[in-house]
Amino acid sequence: MANWYARLLYTATILALIVVVMGAWVRLSDAGLGCPDWPGCYGSLIVPETEAHVAEEHQALLERPLETGKAWKEMIHRYAASTLGFIVIFIALFAWLNRRKPDQPVAAPLFLLGLVIFQGLLGMWTVTLLVKPVIVVAHLLGGMGTLALCFWLVLEARRHTSDRISSGSRRAPALAVAGVIVLVFQIALGGWTSSNYAALACPDLPTCHGQWWPDDANFSEGFVLWRGLGVDYEFGVLDAPSRVAIHFTHRIGAIVTLLFLAYISMFYWRRGTTGASRQASVIVFSMLTLQFILGLSVVWFGLPLALASAHNGVAALLLLSMVNLNHQVSLEQAA
Repeated sequence: MANWYARLLYTATILALIVVVMGAWVRLSDAGLGCPDWPGCYGSLIVPETEAHVAEEHQALLERPLETGKAWKEMIHRYAASTLGFIVIFIALFAWLNRRKPDQPVAAPLFLLGLVIFQGLLGMWTVTLLVKPVIVVAHLLGGMGTLALCFWLVLEARRHTSDRISSGSRRAPALAVAGVIVLVFQIALGGWTSSNYAALACPDLPTCHGQWWPDDANFSEGFVLWRGLGVDYEFGVLDAPSRVAIHFTHRIGAIVTLLFLAYISMFYWRRGTTGASRQASVIVFSMLTLQFILGLSVVWFGLPLALASAHNGVAALLLLSMVNLNHQVSLEQAA
């Protein structure tokens, strides 16, 4: 049975990564409202072939014309997310049934189930609230959180299988935890940039419209989180100065994140007492370098879909590398 639990965790982690990348792909290809209803698409669980195939009681949804390509992108993402949800249900059920075993985590799998349920609600609100940026960012962070927790449970399952150390309470060092917090904040900034269509607000590098500090940036307007209900945010509602402020803030965040995580990876590479922790530090540094290059490339090449989706995917891998580093250094402290 323990092998089944581990297999479910591995499957959930891989699928969660796929869902995160697919979510970026859907958003960046402007397909977030490809299906204007939820959980179906124009009243059907399968995308209608043409507008003529939309049932009469759902004809009102055709105020947003059916684009089958975008609709299928959205529905494939929903199918994958739903499959992940069912897997997480089995993970939580297994953990609960085996709760009396000393090496079986229970709180984390149950929290994971609650997080996935909330993710489903955020997915619904993303559609019903017309891709409101604050909901889109929350949905992104929820997906990243789901992925990170699945991966942490995988690492824990591997630890118990290898019997490396006894099951005692552990605490990751504050520096490593701070690195995760800074990274999550930067991921949120990236989501805010994307959901407000500000990715190309500064089309030049390394300056922004030829200035090191753009004097026309409107920071107060660019970071208004809630603008009321009934606003359609597809393709953005902000003016150019507000988008410049968002993009420029994301650039500053990228530099801060690069320097801080680079310092963390070098710190634990030097202080690591095991090969595993040193290897984890190298992985963090490698993912960090790749992500920074992708960020520059997205701007330089004008936001091609493949590069922009890869930028989101590597952000997820960088988060996983930081989770792995936290796990390894916490094991070192407990050993």
